[in-house]
Amino acid sequence: MMEESQEKSAEQTVNATEQTQPTLNADQTKGTDTGTSAKDAARIAELEAQLARARQEAADNWNKFLRERADLENVRKRQERLITDRVQHQKKALLNRLLEVMDNVERGLIYQDSMDLQALQQILRMFYWQMNEVMRNEGLNPVPTVGEPFNPYVHEAIEAIENSDQPEGTIVEEVRKGYTLGDETLRPARVKVSMGMGNGNTNK
Repeated sequence: MMEESQEKSAEQTVNATEQTQPTLNADQTKGTDTGTSAKDAARIAELEAQLARARQEAADNWNKFLRERADLENVRKRQERLITDRVQHQKKALLNRLLEVMDNVERGLIYQDSMDLQALQQILRMFYWQMNEVMRNEGLNPVPTVGEPFNPYVHEAIEAIENSDQPEGTIVEEVRKGYTLGDETLRPARVKVSMGMGNGNTNK
């Protein structure tokens, strides 16, 4: 009888242990799941916050880019207006000086019938001088020609003259005036250039 009682007591202890053990494991598993979910939620919230900041930064940068591009466009337009105004101002000044020459030409045409040849020549010389002054003030200068060495940068040779008493490559005649504007050639002078003494003269 005592042995049966001990066996029953052992069985009850084992059953009680088996019933208690699954309950503890379930509670532990539930606690672990809850902790993992909390961490995931926090991580997702952090990522969403980072995404929101990145979107805001991108929007700020885009707006900054648009503002700077608009500022550059305004600067470009302002510079274009300044250049246009400067060119227009210079053009007006030049035209006013040319109009003064034209006024004198008109006066000369009005009174040409009452002038003798000497007076008419004097008027023409005055027009020529006045026009040269206008061009010189604009930086326009005639290209030196006759007696000068031929320079392909400012001269255009249209004829070579043989048996000239000038050294070879020397300009002997100007056919059309040339002009420089500052350091640039506006129009080359058309000239005739010496080829030097002929072979027969050279042998002598």
